[in-house]
Amino acid sequence: MPFYVSPEQAMKDKADYARKGIARGRSGVVVQYDGGILFAAPNPSTALHKISEIYDRIAFAAVGRYNEFENLRKAGVRYADMTGFQYDRQDVTARGLANWYAQILGSIFTDSNKPFEVEIVVAEVGSSPAEDQIYRITFDGSVAEEHGFVAMGGQSDQVAGVLKQHYADSMPLADALAAAIEGVSGPQNGERPEISAGQLEVAVLDRGRAHRKFRRLAGSRLEALLAETRQSPSPAGGTAKGNGTGSSGPDGDPPPDSEPGGSAGGAA
Repeated sequence: MPFYVSPEQAMKDKADYARKGIARGRSGVVVQYDGGILFAAPNPSTALHKISEIYDRIAFAAVGRYNEFENLRKAGVRYADMTGFQYDRQDVTARGLANWYAQILGSIFTDSNKPFEVEIVVAEVGSSPAEDQIYRITFDGSVAEEHGFVAMGGQSDQVAGVLKQHYADSMPLADALAAAIEGVSGPQNGERPEISAGQLEVAVLDRGRAHRKFRRLAGSRLEALLAETRQSPSPAGGTAKGNGTGSSGPDGDPPPDSEPGGSAGGAA
């Protein structure tokens, strides 16, 4: 005779399992800056990406189990392409993608014995900072709209605390990257940790680009940006905005991409 497990206990066990799996990986961060949205994550792999383009002005970042969020990325690219083809390219939005991902992850969490061990961010750059959109979707399908910055995976609460100290509205790109590095690397004796371009995966949604806003920062461009962050003083906290202002959900160093929706995700 099978043992009875209450629905509440089953959901709790699933949530604990997913959280532990996500926490084993390294954190990733998304930070708004004066020219768009910055994505950064520790990732020495040149084959497995944690960050990628989804559509013209929309990007995807994830932490957790690579094969699971890579499947989500591919499905998101197909969803965006079909929506843009059937209706209009302007109808493809980060909000729509976030809600679609929330339905997928919520169904998997409720119906499957094993939930996905993933946490993802879908971001869209607008014509002005006020029009930028950043959505964080967790393993159970919960959605939170973020402003300013978001940390996910690993020790995300500690990383968010560091970002809150160093984030300011309308930061230049170098300062935003410095804050991101300090967050994901952790302070070392009060000094900014040294980190090389080969240890990072960095990309931006660049507001100034004409059509496809997504751009990877790698090689000499990233090295120059890292040198600039070392020469500048540590970013001082300005008007920091908290993580997540609204939520809904169920109870409970790579080469530049050449195609839209190119490889996303990365090793946990």
